[in-house]
Amino acid sequence: MKEIKDKNQKTVAELYQDEDVVTDLSGMTLAVIGYASQGRGQSLCYRDSGVKTIIGLRKDGKSWAKAKDDGWKEGESLFEIEDAVRKADIIELLIADTAQPEVFKNNIEPNLREGQMMVFSHGFNIHFKGVVPPANIDIAMIAPKGPGFTVRAEYEKGFGVPALLAVEQDYTGEAWDKIFAMAKAVGATRPGVIKTTFKDEVESDLFGEQVDLCGGVVEMVKHAFETLVEAGYNPILAYWEVHHELHGLIAPLAYKYGNYGMLNRVSLTARKGAMVSGKRVMDASVKKNMKACLDDIQSGKFAEDWMKEYKEYGFTKINAELEELKNHELETTGLQVRKIMWPNNEEHQ
Repeated sequence: MKEIKDKNQKTVAELYQDEDVVTDLSGMTLAVIGYASQGRGQSLCYRDSGVKTIIGLRKDGKSWAKAKDDGWKEGESLFEIEDAVRKADIIELLIADTAQPEVFKNNIEPNLREGQMMVFSHGFNIHFKGVVPPANIDIAMIAPKGPGFTVRAEYEKGFGVPALLAVEQDYTGEAWDKIFAMAKAVGATRPGVIKTTFKDEVESDLFGEQVDLCGGVVEMVKHAFETLVEAGYNPILAYWEVHHELHGLIAPLAYKYGNYGMLNRVSLTARKGAMVSGKRVMDASVKKNMKACLDDIQSGKFAEDWMKEYKEYGFTKINAELEELKNHELETTGLQVRKIMWPNNEEHQ
């Protein structure tokens, strides 16, 4: 185990890697419920690591055929959800947050037995009480810091994606041993895992998604693009400068070398401009708005509003908002640029 220290040499986390995990899942059956990004990525890794893994899906769902294509065999390793839950020692619920409460109530809870373990990859429904499991099972979490296809790709390279681990309910006294064994089987302990809580994982995850990773960066780029276009600059030029270079050049540099390292790899003029204007654009008012977003997350307001919207509208409202974004000039311009950059690759279009 390696200690992670802050700038004052205070230990803020402990990193656990392969050599720190001595337990395994021998004699246990792991049922993965769901076969989207995380469900597919994680389950294939568990299977390849020798864990007895089964898949639980709706037989009439789109994922059933996909699972069969990946070698899961109906009646042997591919079952309907209720059957998979009854056969399993560990049930990992990897379906959308919005669908989890209904599936848990109707398909999972009636088939649970004492001493099983339920595992999540996101703390949303446990922390915000969308799912309230019985007291006589273990509740744990493995949250890879990357999408399921990356989990799978890194595993196939012989490495893995780091993950956060948590135990909310340790009825058997063995929850930590089992979740560490799952982390090793999925490849997460190769780079390393750290312990956290469901609360800290979900609140920090939602915050990152909203204020910079998925929300803030989209709005920042839109504003930058509009500023240039409204000033008379060519939309193609604007797209290249504020979107294309951000994601294709600057973000990868920051990912590999940190912000300091990135700035030391761009021009001196770019460095000076960053120091002058970065704080001007992202001023104290931006941080104030971020804190307001965090308040909504911590209070449960965001979760409550989102689940209420889903129950009333399904995905129609969010899809309408996405359609509006799709029709923004930034996106229509970007489509043309990506066709130039990757003419034979429809994924980029």
